[in-house]
Amino acid sequence: MASGWRALRRRILTPSTSEANLSVRGFHVKSAAAREMLETIGETFLTGYAYAAEARRPEDAEARLEELPWQFRGFAYEGAGMGFAIRDGLPFGGRNVSRFLEGRAKEHVYMVYVGVGWAMARLPRFRWAKASAAAADPLLRWLVLDGYGFHQAYFHTDQYVHRQYQESNFPWPAGGPAPYASRVIDHGIGRAIWFVGGADPDRATDLIDAFDESRRPDLYSGAGLAATYAGALDGDELRAFMRRAGNHLPQVAQGAVFAATARFQTDLVTAHTRLATSMLCGITPAQAAELADRSRGEAVGGSDVPSYELWRRRITSGLAELRRAVP
Repeated sequence: MASGWRALRRRILTPSTSEANLSVRGFHVKSAAAREMLETIGETFLTGYAYAAEARRPEDAEARLEELPWQFRGFAYEGAGMGFAIRDGLPFGGRNVSRFLEGRAKEHVYMVYVGVGWAMARLPRFRWAKASAAAADPLLRWLVLDGYGFHQAYFHTDQYVHRQYQESNFPWPAGGPAPYASRVIDHGIGRAIWFVGGADPDRATDLIDAFDESRRPDLYSGAGLAATYAGALDGDELRAFMRRAGNHLPQVAQGAVFAATARFQTDLVTAHTRLATSMLCGITPAQAAELADRSRGEAVGGSDVPSYELWRRRITSGLAELRRAVP
């Protein structure tokens, strides 16, 4: 009976895999190969979500996640983070995300926090405190808003991308600062734009450049992360992306460092990760992870400038120093 209930919970909670189809979403299709890559990412995310929805214990989902194709496994952990946060946010939900992060998911903490943001986008606001309780790291908790922004742009594309709706006075995290919350949501919107544009550098940058100039640095940062972590483009297209990014290339590179770090720390570095990190940042994924770790330790924020933003700035400055050091 218990296993039957878990299967029913999975069916009730888990969206259809058709939600990941670019044609269903109305997203641009650059090529058959890019479509397959982006749709596989979405389907793997939903697989991870389903494992979390059905699992009796978080460690049961972990065992299944580790069996998925390694290059897509990070997306599955992101989906599982959403699934467990949804369960935490429901009445009598428990501490699923906390328990999940005690296991292998600790290595995927960036992705799990982003998944929590997806859950918040699906839950009523009065359930947010429970759903996000495990995302307590004062530095990394901002990644939750990145996930929220991605969800909104992915599922409400006309409002958040084409009509460029911007969140204001966002109520999470408690104590704000609310204006910065809006900026991190834009990081997630920028990541989603990479999918909306079908990993086509020209289409994605056209969408970003339609936004007000004040929002573009954060949007480009998100797009740089997606271009590095998700990929679905080659070297020539990366060069085109760099050319179109123009003055926003430092933000693209900062996003790429985050992506390379997330893959390096989980031993999921792909050939594309190495290519994109080299072209966008001028360093290897290992060097990107070292820079991110060093910059994180130096980031101590205040009430107006959160430590997360100082972390991002120090990464950008560190990349600039590395470029100046090259003969």
